[in-house]
Amino acid sequence: MLGYKLKWQDISVVGGDDLHVRSLLDRQQFHDPLGEAEAAGISPACWPLFGQVWPSAQKMADLMQGWEFGSGRILEIGCGLGLASLVIHRRLGDITASDRHPLTNAFLQANLQLNHLPALKYHIGNWGRSNPLLGRFELIIGSDVLYERDHPAQLVEFILLHAAAQAEVLIIDPNRSNRSAFNQNMTLAGFTLCETPIATPLHDGSPYRGRLLHFRRN
Repeated sequence: MLGYKLKWQDISVVGGDDLHVRSLLDRQQFHDPLGEAEAAGISPACWPLFGQVWPSAQKMADLMQGWEFGSGRILEIGCGLGLASLVIHRRLGDITASDRHPLTNAFLQANLQLNHLPALKYHIGNWGRSNPLLGRFELIIGSDVLYERDHPAQLVEFILLHAAAQAEVLIIDPNRSNRSAFNQNMTLAGFTLCETPIATPLHDGSPYRGRLLHFRRN
């Protein structure tokens, strides 16, 4: 009836309870009857990407289970299914999830219910457009968000608009070629970088290779 097919998954989290997640069945799904995704700049090929459980998102969820984030405002960019946001939310962090996909919030609300969690703040976050109501944050996180050539420049501009004067940015990247351009642009924007390789397998034993990009601005 929805126009796309679903599945349900249990996602392990290091040091925490599993997350119960509703996701798209596969990457062959597409349903945009009102043209909302097209208006947001999302092509049919990219339409199902928000609804998949990606390896880097699992790594970010693991990281957030043990991260000391204090009382500052936190923003997850390109959240997709929002694994990291769910982990932060159940740890009582001040998290806002964001994405440009028109169905992200509906999936997020369903996954909150599956995990018996209260309402979580959500806001449209389209990097290439104005988001005046979003505000500023002390911590900005994202996983596998550098997969298109124009993403480094767009994302740095977005971060500059929404990072607090003193802010941290955490990006987990699966060694995509756009990482270097993003690092350079962030450094030029006044952030310092600590880059850490990640080579530990996923919870199902699948290999993972990537990097944690930890930026600071004081």
